[in-house]
Amino acid sequence: MKPNRAQDNLIPNRAINTKKSATRIAMTAKTRSHWKEYGTALCATLITATAGTCYGWPSPTLLKLQEPDSPIPTTSDERSWITSIMILCSALTPVPSAYLADRFGRKTTLLLGAVPFIIGWILVIVAKSVAVLYVARMFSGLGYGIVYTVAPMYTGEIATNQVRGALSTLITLMNKVGILAQYCIGPFVSMPMLAGINLILPISFVLSFIFLPESPYYYLKYERSERAERSLTNLRSGDIRNELKSIELNVQEDMKNRGTWGDLLTEATNRKAMWITLGIFTIQQFCGSAAVVAYAQSIFNYAMRPSNITLPNSTVVTNETAGVTLEPYQESIILGCVQVATCVLSVILVDRVGRKPLLLLSALGVGLMNATIGTYFYFDHTNPVVLAKWNWLPLASLLVYIVCYAIGLSTVPYVIIGEMFPTNVKLYASCVAHIYTGISMFAVQKLFQVIGDAYGIYTVFWGFATFSIMGLVFMIVILPETKGKSFACIQAQLRREVARDNAKKLATVEY
Repeated sequence: MKPNRAQDNLIPNRAINTKKSATRIAMTAKTRSHWKEYGTALCATLITATAGTCYGWPSPTLLKLQEPDSPIPTTSDERSWITSIMILCSALTPVPSAYLADRFGRKTTLLLGAVPFIIGWILVIVAKSVAVLYVARMFSGLGYGIVYTVAPMYTGEIATNQVRGALSTLITLMNKVGILAQYCIGPFVSMPMLAGINLILPISFVLSFIFLPESPYYYLKYERSERAERSLTNLRSGDIRNELKSIELNVQEDMKNRGTWGDLLTEATNRKAMWITLGIFTIQQFCGSAAVVAYAQSIFNYAMRPSNITLPNSTVVTNETAGVTLEPYQESIILGCVQVATCVLSVILVDRVGRKPLLLLSALGVGLMNATIGTYFYFDHTNPVVLAKWNWLPLASLLVYIVCYAIGLSTVPYVIIGEMFPTNVKLYASCVAHIYTGISMFAVQKLFQVIGDAYGIYTVFWGFATFSIMGLVFMIVILPETKGKSFACIQAQLRREVARDNAKKLATVEY
């Protein structure tokens, strides 16, 4: 069969035209206001703030459940299940939510994702037993899985290259705002009252987001050009014709072969992107973030447990004389405030500094702080007299931990997952990543108590430190930089890396 010369000649011409379009779009974007993109993303990420309220809710609530006058008496094991069962159930919804997002759209699926949150908070309000709390947390987990499968896709697809990183990090920023709300409100209100306040957020999301546009990528995927143009007009201030044409070309290129689950394994570039993405999410979870957030107030309680220490000279050192005057809930609030502030900083830096430098700095800082906290608790267990003047160290270390985590590992992985995959398999990749993340988060939250009870809390933090440093090495060697690059450029970079890897393997075999 003779090669089609005409088609071969069209390929470089199309590439040249696409490059010219991308150049014109970049020039336009530099002078374009991005307020519409930020406003849309802010409304969309109200649902991730809702997820944050569910995530941070155990921190103030667990202590109330273990009080003698608790309305729902619970054991230590039951409280650990109340904390972790939400994350376990979040692994159940990525596959169906991927189908819904592909079939009915990103916007519709996010709106549906608010329903389980609303049901979950209503159940907490009326709960009279541990079983009802389990069911409530299960519903919250179902919503959590939907949100974190679809939200990164939506924010990544409505944004220009210049602000895509910042908009994607809003997902995590709003999550941290939800967590902070639990730290600030939870200690001062009853459990049903806190749930009632949290119920306001998903309802507000539905009422605001229902009027916002669908992703233009979704419309073009189904050849609905007029709707895509209308969507892009609502998302941009200025001429959108060149950008619309470029998106259309990219979607057509991606959709030449309809994506399948198998493409994540059979396509070399997708396989490499999946390997990188899962590696980053492994580091994110096994550095201990899920345990630190959910058990923040309990960790501070544990740090203050040896409140009276007798020194060899018979001087009694209390928390006050050692310089500790803050209550655990106050320390948790400080922790949440620092977390939100650092996420804001991450939003500013991610499109200036880049993804890789932020992740490397984050992994290094988190690893060092985990080691410091583990060492503190080791001496607290073996020789507490040494720590008589160091009661402030857990709070200081956890504050630095939160700064380092929030600036990179907390936010950037969701940017990466929105950038590393072509449109035709992005949903499937997001699905796999979030199923894996849900299982990892559950393991961290559940095993935090189990390993801590069996081998000491210091062992847990030393384990977190080990994973953090191993992750640092992984990212130095494997992770590419994607700052300011279009989806097409990122795919081209991955193809070059795969070709280079294959060439090295071939040279090794021949040698």
